[in-house]
Amino acid sequence: MSTVAQSLPLRETPKVPGLPLLGSLFGMAKDPAGFFLHCYRTYGPVCRLSILGQKYVLISGVEAANFMGTREGKECLRSKEFWQGLAKEYGANRMLTGEDGEAHKQLRDVMRNGYSKESIKGRYNELISITDGALKRDWPIGKEVPVVEAMQYLVVDQLGTILTGAAPLEYVKDIRTMILYILNVLVTRQRPKILLQRPQYKKAKAKVYELGAKMVVDAKARYGKIKPEDRNLIDDIFAAHMETPEIMPQGDLLVALTGPYVAGLDTVANTTSAILYTVLKYPEVKARVLAEVDALFDAGEVDEDGLMKKLPSLQGAIMETMRLYPIAVAQMRTANKDFVFDGHQIKEGEMIYIGTSVTHFMDEFYPDAKKFDIDRYAKPRAEHLKPGAYSPYGRGPHTCLGKSLAEVQIALSMARLFYKLDMELETPNYELKTKTAPTPGPAMDFKVRIKGVRH
Repeated sequence: MSTVAQSLPLRETPKVPGLPLLGSLFGMAKDPAGFFLHCYRTYGPVCRLSILGQKYVLISGVEAANFMGTREGKECLRSKEFWQGLAKEYGANRMLTGEDGEAHKQLRDVMRNGYSKESIKGRYNELISITDGALKRDWPIGKEVPVVEAMQYLVVDQLGTILTGAAPLEYVKDIRTMILYILNVLVTRQRPKILLQRPQYKKAKAKVYELGAKMVVDAKARYGKIKPEDRNLIDDIFAAHMETPEIMPQGDLLVALTGPYVAGLDTVANTTSAILYTVLKYPEVKARVLAEVDALFDAGEVDEDGLMKKLPSLQGAIMETMRLYPIAVAQMRTANKDFVFDGHQIKEGEMIYIGTSVTHFMDEFYPDAKKFDIDRYAKPRAEHLKPGAYSPYGRGPHTCLGKSLAEVQIALSMARLFYKLDMELETPNYELKTKTAPTPGPAMDFKVRIKGVRH
């Protein structure tokens, strides 16, 4: 499947036809998940393509998903090139997503506890209270609410309070603007660098720098006064800076401290927005979810033990939404050395798209894959447990560090949202409009109507 003996004959790698200069830009821009699936069905697990003159290797499907977790995958792939532009823009030398091997492990160890679900142990009801406040503020009764924007404010409110001790809502628009430009221009490279000269980007960047500087001051004031077991993510990062500056130097503090917002605002907001759509879209799913959340919250304060088991329908809806509307459509890497994958030669330095979400849309793994079916994940079906079948949080050593925290955050947020508010789509036959840049998700003009208060 992956690296094989060099003595075996190599296969000629097929090339995806494209337009002059543009290459496969339109296919990628319109529907990257669909484009990768088409390439896999047409050309197999390995092919070559170009986008705006830049050449890429695409490896995809179950073969690629499983390869990511192997020792060979770890040795053959590196992340630095795709993230160094972002790190440089922050004035940093290293950042979590752009490091591999021992350096990556060191940074994950620093941030592991802060990004884990243990970081909110004993604080589920606080998270619920934050959510309630956001619903009162941003989800007015009788109005149509722009969902993605409202979710972004909710995410910053939650992550700020839980992970950093403060909710900088006044910076949401600036964070959103900076993320949009950096990911489009420097990471996914779907837009030209000249866009970074726009005044609106420079203004947003200055504001995010201002936020980072405040976070440094606050973290410095807390350092030495907080017990290790009571530290939040920001405390852990600053403690690493003070005690192991070789791992967390001064120049890397800004990108590390503002990282929760950069990592969570776009991804969690897109995911929760899509979940709201899918549950409202299917009345039978909505009925099951409402029954579960009513039983959960009518019983009083939420018991953290076994929370997910009390919400099987909601959990199924979340997982099915993340299958059909994945944020991590593909992962981007560079070949760390020459290697052979599925009989195809890949050379050191070549840039690679790894289409780990291709299996999400294949009937071989998910019968009638286009159907929204929240019961796929319960036993005995458990379709997602087939090796390489389900990759909503990425694959390999760079699998989302905040996965366990995000699972709780998303489940509690959506449960509370459905418990508190009576909502409906703009029209019963509404079909979700999506965007692809910088990351896939519902379009910014997706709205729901708040009919009233349920509880």
